[in-house]
Amino acid sequence: MLTITKQQARQFILAKQGLIGSYHFIGKTGAYDYVRQAGCIQFDPVDVCGKNAELTLQSRVRGFKKSMLRELLYEDRKLVDYVDKELSIWSVEDWPYFAPFRERSRKMGETFEGLQELKEEAVAYIRENGPVCSDTLPIDGEIYWHSSMHWSGNWQKKSQAARSVLEQLYTEGELIIHHKNGSRKYYDLAEKYIPPAILKADHPCDDVFGLTMWRVLRRIGAVGLLWDKSSPAFLGIHMNADLRKKVLTELSADNKVKSVMVEGMKAPFYYRTEDESLMKDVLNGSADLKPRMSFMAPLDPLLWDKALILALWNFGYSWEIYTPADKRKYGYYTLPILYGDRFIGRIEATADRKDSALHIKGLWWETGVRQTKALNSALERALRNFARFNDCKNILNPFRSAGLTRL
Repeated sequence: MLTITKQQARQFILAKQGLIGSYHFIGKTGAYDYVRQAGCIQFDPVDVCGKNAELTLQSRVRGFKKSMLRELLYEDRKLVDYVDKELSIWSVEDWPYFAPFRERSRKMGETFEGLQELKEEAVAYIRENGPVCSDTLPIDGEIYWHSSMHWSGNWQKKSQAARSVLEQLYTEGELIIHHKNGSRKYYDLAEKYIPPAILKADHPCDDVFGLTMWRVLRRIGAVGLLWDKSSPAFLGIHMNADLRKKVLTELSADNKVKSVMVEGMKAPFYYRTEDESLMKDVLNGSADLKPRMSFMAPLDPLLWDKALILALWNFGYSWEIYTPADKRKYGYYTLPILYGDRFIGRIEATADRKDSALHIKGLWWETGVRQTKALNSALERALRNFARFNDCKNILNPFRSAGLTRL
């Protein structure tokens, strides 16, 4: 089996993800192309300097604006919000693959007496009146609905019942998210927006094992290079070590993945066979590896497996948003800084909409990083791009002598 160096592994992953060299994801089309390549990008509602999905795209897509993702989701309808690696955003073309999720939700819903009547009432109202949120759907009462999709409770309060019925219909695929107003979700009938050929398509996989193979292959494509170990990159795919090895063996036999060893590591790594030419370019030194600087999202596909990041980059990252303030090492919403094929530091930035300024609250360099002219110039460019991404006209950076940069 081929053995590659850690640096070659890093370069291959970054080149595959479009994080090094010339941009090959550009504008709204590039944003859509990246989501299709990754399979899914995780959604998180917290917005300190952009939501997670937006941050994921801004680091790779030249000229990306937040409005592009909204358009792809709620105007072009090329993307949908739905479960995958937790709550995610993925291409509507993948809708048929998630039929088992929707069927499971329907079966769980059948265990609650009276739910079917509420669902029919909600669908009839939406069909006549259009998109609704939990506050505008006229269903009274209260239902306690849990993520396990178990239902219980009594009828006392309007908003809870409406919210629960909408969520149930959404997980069943009867509804999709029509748009969002802040954190509030508005729902409409899926049949109005998803083409019939996709909405009614047969499941593409023959059985559960076939679906697991498809999902594992998809996650390998999202990261670029994944090892045969238990990994958060496989989150949401129910499999133990034996099943994972069986899947990887079958994908190898079908020539859908290739395996390599990485120096100093015991577990084999796998990449998609379609990326064989990129691997050859990295190994023979012809890959485009021109360095550029990016601020990475906390739940970025690159960071899904933090143990892998530590092993290949010697960079330890923990998202400290849920860590008590007095126990944080860095900041509430700290983003890793990628430059070339290295993680060189972390930055904590907040976008203040009132004064239209990007506030740099923290900047931490990794040990051994030299403050060269090239690095500082790359940082200035990255900050300017990040400010524009956040619709900020000024940058307040106490870590540079001038302090204030006006765009």
